[in-house]
Amino acid sequence: MPEALRKLVESISFLPGIGEKTAAKLAFFLLKANPAYVASFRDSLAAVQNETAFCPECGALMDKGREKCGVCADPSRDATVLCVVEDWLDMIALEKTGAWKGRYHVLGGAISPSTGVAPRDLAFDQLFSRAKDGKIKEVAIATNPNFEGEATAMYAKERLDAQGGVRVTRLSRGLPNSGYIEYADEATLLNALRGRRDM
Repeated sequence: MPEALRKLVESISFLPGIGEKTAAKLAFFLLKANPAYVASFRDSLAAVQNETAFCPECGALMDKGREKCGVCADPSRDATVLCVVEDWLDMIALEKTGAWKGRYHVLGGAISPSTGVAPRDLAFDQLFSRAKDGKIKEVAIATNPNFEGEATAMYAKERLDAQGGVRVTRLSRGLPNSGYIEYADEATLLNALRGRRDM
């Protein structure tokens, strides 16, 4: 295999969920693809890091140069309720349901002692700061229903309860155990949002 192709396969196989065979298929596709498509693909890869930023309010991804993301800047959203998610893909999945009319808080992951992710590595301080300003009435915790997600939810609840003044809820159990919010279908997420309960 030519060195350039081998390096491309190696780079693609580094992506999550992509094995060596799939990486090789994608590399061969790119090798044979229209040069205009490959150039556009290359430019998109460069732009995704150069032209995106994190919302300073909720932590969601947004276009660089904006003050806030679209959800935080939307005056029609209920600013008194926050939905706490692990990452931006979870936020997108919940947004597709159209059921959540509040705002979000993206933690940037989940507590995971096995991989060395501690609370200090996530956006908890920003969450607790937002929740104690007196404007937030409810924090709906929408972490994944697996061990890491449950640990993250319990940590958030304990700290929020200690602060006081905020109702803490959890998505209902329509989600499968050990599942991921970003992969759940819209009907399941809609029911989970509507059926959220106090923790």
